[in-house]
Amino acid sequence: MSVTLFGELLVSEKNSLDLLVKHELVDAAEAKKIAKKYGISLEKFPKILKSDPQAVKLNAQPGQLIAIHRNDMTGKYIYYRYVIDSL
Repeated sequence: MSVTLFGELLVSEKNSLDLLVKHELVDAAEAKKIAKKYGISLEKFPKILKSDPQAVKLNAQPGQLIAIHRNDMTGKYIYYRYVIDSL
């Protein structure tokens, strides 16, 4: 296991993904509803590679949608990414 020091924060490769924003797979039925809500096909959402560390952690497959939950001082937001094999 490798360990990296970022300022005062000690991070290991094993748990560093847990420090990032929440990522979750969206089931197929919900993905269709989301695409309809925004008036676009799933393929038009911003992309994320299947090899991205968060996609690997979720065991995401091409064609699936990932919801990314972010919080900042102005509110809570959900961003979506469509899983692809390669660019």
